[in-house]
Amino acid sequence: MAFKPLHDRVLVRRVESEEKTAGGLIIPDSAKEKPQEGVVVAVGAGARDDDGDRIKPDVSEGDRVLFGKWSGTEITIDGEELLIMKESDILGIMDGDKAAKAA
Repeated sequence: MAFKPLHDRVLVRRVESEEKTAGGLIIPDSAKEKPQEGVVVAVGAGARDDDGDRIKPDVSEGDRVLFGKWSGTEITIDGEELLIMKESDILGIMDGDKAAKAA
């Protein structure tokens, strides 16, 4: 990808939500909410503190993250819709795949 976020910005690809409810009902596209979960595609180098030292980001490429409903700015790169947001807009990292790989 030809895009590198600056400072403490993060580029996120939304993860598609389920098309069926737990009871088996199919949810039409018009009724679906945009997912608040995504995968980090690219990460900036980090913000700077008062002394000018770089603060390393807590997220890295490939992390599955949860973010606020109205977080980020939607952008299109190479025909793909992505979100760019500050790292502080990310609420947390979901452990699923990374925990299994670390064990």
